[in-house]
Order: sequence, then structure tokens, then C-alpha cells
Amino acid sequence: MYFTSKLEQAVLIRRYKRFLADVRLPDGSTLTIHCPNSGSMRSCSEPGSLVCFSQSSNPKRKYPHTLEMILVGATWVGINTSRTNTIVAEAILNKEIAEVIEFDELRREVKTSAGSRLDIMLTAADHKTYIEVKNCSLVDDGYALFPDAVTARGTKHLNELIRLVKDGHTGIIFYLIQRLDADRFKPAADIDPIYTETLRTATSQGVLVLAYQAAVTPESINVVKRLPVILD
Repeated sequence: MYFTSKLEQAVLIRRYKRFLADVRLPDGSTLTIHCPNSGSMRSCSEPGSLVCFSQSSNPKRKYPHTLEMILVGATWVGINTSRTNTIVAEAILNKEIAEVIEFDELRREVKTSAGSRLDIMLTAADHKTYIEVKNCSLVDDGYALFPDAVTARGTKHLNELIRLVKDGHTGIIFYLIQRLDADRFKPAADIDPIYTETLRTATSQGVLVLAYQAAVTPESINVVKRLPVILD
């Protein structure tokens, strides 16, 4: 995925109220921008960090600027979770995800039951593959970790994948790691033990767990490789 317009740079002053951030522009002025990330952003929200943000042409937006990424050490970290599904869908369509090469149709935001939607559905003849995509921005000691905050919604998605697999479909939980300073993935058991245990149950019931890493730059975000998943 390439950004359609050049991103602007600033320095993070603070992130607050979950969806807002104040940044300092190169001329010294400050700007409040939208932060499209409902997680804690643990390990990637340090004040004083360099950030990149985009600008929307929608005149109805109260905050027309959007935080896209933050520099942690020498690594850009993608934090705009509204882009995650598009990045993964593009990688699937480009045949970059080896586990899902053969399919006839890709649909997004598919209703699977009353009150439940999953991010991607692939159809091949009469068989369906359901994929729930999660953005991973937390890294500790080389491990990419999910979630970075308790997520009852994430646990619900895992249970929905378990149900669909029992019905004869393929179910995949897909973690997109938007930073290059990790070499493996595991669930964050100390943050959300219920989610972690549900993920282990899901794998035992046939849900496939994929963790793919993306290279994040101010010009593009592209999936580059699969990382090993550690569940023990």
C-alpha cells in the first residue's frame, strides 16, 4: 500500500482521550490530530517521538489530520488501524500470503452471524475462508504481542472463527505486525489472559494463526514476511 499523498512530519506531544494526539510542527506550532487506534499504544506513544500524519480532503471532519506512524528507535511503527485490513487484503490479492493463494473472490466486512462481522471472506468454489485481521504494534524483547489492552471484542472474534471452522469452513486469525523490530509473535498473556487462552483453544479447534510483518515507511506499508507464532 502506497500513500496517495505525501505524509507530513511532526513531534508527538501527547496522545490522549484514545483518539486524539497533539503534535508539534516544524515551525513550532501545535496541532491536534485524529489518532485512529483504540488500543493502549504501549511501546509506541512516547512523547518527543517523530511521527508522520496525513491530511483528509473531507471538509466535514473536525480533525482533518490523521496520525499514521511513529518512529521508535530506528523503526517506523504503523498505528493507523483503519488501514490494516486494506494492507492485508492487498497482500492477499497480490498473492503475497502463501496460505491463501487459491480463491475466486475476496469480500470484506462480511456478516457471519447476528451481531458478528469478520474482516475478509475468500470463496473458492463452494468453500469459504474467513479471516479476522488484527493490527499489532506492541513489541517487547523481540516478540510482537497482541493485544496491547484487554479486548473482549477480539475474544468474540476468535469464538466466531471456532464456530465457523466447526461448520466446515476455514478460519484464520491474521496478525499484521506493523514494525520490523520483532522476529516472532505471541499473545500478550499478561495483558489479556482470557484472549490468550481463547487463542490457544482456537488453534486446537483448527483455526490457523498467521503473523505477518510489514515494512513501514513514510511512503508505503507493505507485507514482507511471515513470523513464527509462539503459543506456549
